Amino acid sequence: MNKLKDNLKYHSVYKFNHSVDYIFIKSHSVIDLRYKILIMQPFIISKVLLFVFFLAGIFSNAQITVSGKVNFKNKGIKDISVTLKDTYDGATTDENGNYSFETTEKEAQVLVFSNSKFVEVEKPILIGTENLSVNSDLEEQISEIDAVVISAGSIEASDKKRATALLTPIDIYTTAGANGQISSALETLPGVQKIGETEGLFVRGGTGEETKFFMDGNLVNNFFGNSVPGIKAMDRLNTSLFKGNVFSSGGYSAVYGQALSSVLVLESIGFPEKNSVELGISPLFVTAGFQNVNGEKSKSFGVFGSYSNLGLMTKLIKFNNDFTKAPESFGTNFNFRLKNKKGGILKYYGSFDTNTIGLQTESLEPNIDFDQTFLKGKNTFHNLSFRQKWGEYVMNLGSSYTFNSNFIHLSNTYENAEINPNSIEIKGNYFNVKGVVERKINRISAVRGGTEFNQAREITDIEISPVPFQSHHQITSFFAETDLGFSNHLSAKVGVRTEYSSAVNQWNLSPRLAMAYRISKSWTSSLAYGIFYQNPEQKYFGNNPLNDQKAEHYILQVQKSEEGRSFRLEAFYKNYSDLIKTKVLNYRPIAINNNGNGFAKGFEIFWRDKKSIKNIDYWISYSYLDSRRNFLNYDQSLFPNFAAKHTLSVVAKKFVTDWKTGFNLSYSYASGRPFYNFRTEENGEYYLNSQGKLKDFNALNFSLNYLPNLGKKDSKAFTVLVLSVNNILGQKNIYGYQFSNDGLRSKPVLPSASTFVFIGAFINFGIDRTQDAINNNL
Repeated sequence: MNKLKDNLKYHSVYKFNHSVDYIFIKSHSVIDLRYKILIMQPFIISKVLLFVFFLAGIFSNAQITVSGKVNFKNKGIKDISVTLKDTYDGATTDENGNYSFETTEKEAQVLVFSNSKFVEVEKPILIGTENLSVNSDLEEQISEIDAVVISAGSIEASDKKRATALLTPIDIYTTAGANGQISSALETLPGVQKIGETEGLFVRGGTGEETKFFMDGNLVNNFFGNSVPGIKAMDRLNTSLFKGNVFSSGGYSAVYGQALSSVLVLESIGFPEKNSVELGISPLFVTAGFQNVNGEKSKSFGVFGSYSNLGLMTKLIKFNNDFTKAPESFGTNFNFRLKNKKGGILKYYGSFDTNTIGLQTESLEPNIDFDQTFLKGKNTFHNLSFRQKWGEYVMNLGSSYTFNSNFIHLSNTYENAEINPNSIEIKGNYFNVKGVVERKINRISAVRGGTEFNQAREITDIEISPVPFQSHHQITSFFAETDLGFSNHLSAKVGVRTEYSSAVNQWNLSPRLAMAYRISKSWTSSLAYGIFYQNPEQKYFGNNPLNDQKAEHYILQVQKSEEGRSFRLEAFYKNYSDLIKTKVLNYRPIAINNNGNGFAKGFEIFWRDKKSIKNIDYWISYSYLDSRRNFLNYDQSLFPNFAAKHTLSVVAKKFVTDWKTGFNLSYSYASGRPFYNFRTEENGEYYLNSQGKLKDFNALNFSLNYLPNLGKKDSKAFTVLVLSVNNILGQKNIYGYQFSNDGLRSKPVLPSASTFVFIGAFINFGIDRTQDAINNNL
């Protein structure tokens, strides 16, 4: 090797001498040390040198350098590909946006600047004999996947890339303590109160009536079953009906109205995967159903039925209620779906259910031994929706109808004799129709608009009242909204809704505004504002003219999302005005004016993590609430008795494949809620007689799901065995107090059972959900 180096030095200057053989070594050749230095004849050397000089001349004349800088918003950007079109010549920009490459191409060429995140730019250039400098400014490529999404106030599970916290059906079924109920699972999310004595979603200082429910865009009246005071009814709609949901705790879209606090928008499944038969059995209920779908997935129909009776459980578990008639119910539903050749889909869902319950409780009044309550409820619900795309437009049409009957018989017993009998029967007919047309402007911008009509008729017949109370009103609404995608880092939603209500005989106007900005790759911020109106409940209407109740929402959110983890911090302020005030007239409360007001403010933290702890999915939510209200029977501004200042939920899930079992835990905490004892004066007006504070609420829940068919390839059924224990530590929680008419005596409102145990088996012939059960817990 050293000899070779010496020869290179010696022959750096060539001398032609015919008597000596010459060594020719090309400085840029690949030298193989296995070969000797070649001794060439003079005439061969002449030809080789002539060829080398010819090539050297070509390269010395053709190598042109093309360089420059690529900017985005006056700042250099890296990883931009810069190439001559239809050639292999090019380079990639460095961290400062600079690039440089050499080319032998000549004359007119096209220089291409490309990157998936930016709009491609082509620049014509002319290559001569001198180096070129070409700069370029790029524009951001608008992408539906990369675009920042407005999420202030909302948690969405219908589209995973847009989700803050996914609550899919599997999530709901495997949340300990939720009992497969959508509303109960939502109580583990920030902003939702843990209420056990009555049904409803109580969100951010709002009552249960201030949250509305929608199925495929249509209003769902009577989302919860019929119940008696002190016992919470369950959801009417089966969780497995839906493929996703959007829960908005404030600042929601102009497409939805008549809700002061929040909306839950449920999206039903499109078409079943295949034909299936479902069976469920437990000491509480028996269920059965089937689903049929054709091979093209253009037609499907299904029927489902259930029967439940708590009679056996009342003998096995100690209940805090004395049932004279154990809760019993029967329900059935039917669905079909049709898809036309142009991709339009028609979906129908109909249900019917009936339930009965009888209770006996010790009376607080003198000369009365027991208070007796008997309820019989009936409900039918029908929902029809149609979605069709015509060119650049998408049309959504829908309608829903509900009939609900609630008969309650009240009486007292004294020395085994029935006294003071009274009955209340409430019948309601509710009809909703809605149409929405949407058009995309570009990948992340769209406009939509539509109209909605609601009609409600209610008759309340009180036995001791001389005439029944009837109410009938319509609400006509128009709305328009636009999604504006300015860039992948900035978007806005601007909308407006106007409504006319015959009950209050006035129009209202509700502007809505939301914005989102991407702070960094994983951090985003959102801001939302809106005005929301809601009619007073029909049961409060009397002879006094009323107005719409009003709430203003202000929401600020910061969120971090990355694979397997999400963090969310949200602050909010709600200002209430024109809330109704009530008094008692003819044995029932009626609204006397809209002089009520209030506010709710606070912040919420949510953290979900599927990555940090191997094979464990968990989430933590914390809410702080400060609220005051002067409404209904409150005679002054008070912290609402349905709200807690501090709430905390922790949910954890783990599936052990070797054991074929999923283990689920949840813990709920709420600081003590206030309670108030209001009495009425002779003129029917209320005054606060006494007040207090409940002890803190605590509950640890546990459930496990065992999949006996896991790993059996020839199994024809997907089976899940479920064991669930609510409040496994037996905490003595109290939901409130009932008071005697004179306010001197009271008794606590307790859960139906301090600890509740459920065991059941669910079998599906046709659809294997094994991987869903495993993967959605990791």
